[in-house]
Amino acid sequence: MRRRLVDSPDSWGARRRARRALWLSDTFPDLAQMSVIDLGGRVDTWERATVRPKHVHVVNLEPLPGELPEWAELDYGDACALPEHIAKRRYDLVFSNSVIEHVGGHERRVRFAESVHTLADAHWVQTPYRFFPIEPHWVAPGMQFLPTSLRTSVAHRWPLSHTPAKDRATAMQNVLWTELIDKTQMRHYFPRSTIRPERFLGLIKSMIAYKLPG
Repeated sequence: MRRRLVDSPDSWGARRRARRALWLSDTFPDLAQMSVIDLGGRVDTWERATVRPKHVHVVNLEPLPGELPEWAELDYGDACALPEHIAKRRYDLVFSNSVIEHVGGHERRVRFAESVHTLADAHWVQTPYRFFPIEPHWVAPGMQFLPTSLRTSVAHRWPLSHTPAKDRATAMQNVLWTELIDKTQMRHYFPRSTIRPERFLGLIKSMIAYKLPG
């Protein structure tokens, strides 16, 4: 069921992601000539992209894969506390998709935003909207509004979760590292950005904070 809803190439979720990718290329028409740092992303996202930047530097806390395409660079690193060899570099665009809600609380989100503002003049930061009625990681109605114990139970047993938990302790870790934010918080972290809502049936599903170069 989850695959049909959000994961398969022809799913509803895939169509939403394709539309968002079109927004990105429309917002930054020079994307194909840009150097991009992707905080918390994956190289394969850009391999599937309709418009691929000239150079993509992915920074993630996941294990590093083997071979990379010539246009890609990959580093193991914390986007909230970047290693000096990354922090001192400059890029044309900072990109991040569904990461800021996983970094670990307000203080860490502030540091994440500081990284975004430091690395480039332009950015595109997307995150799910807290008050959309379906929690996106588990595709569970209203899950984000439940007490932690109940969210943990849902995360442990719910069949549509993104990453099924092998036990309750893992489910709680997944819950505690997922904190959806609202528009007021997004404006606080990105005060000079345009906040673009992505809507479904008139309701805000996700938000994109973007800033053009200059």
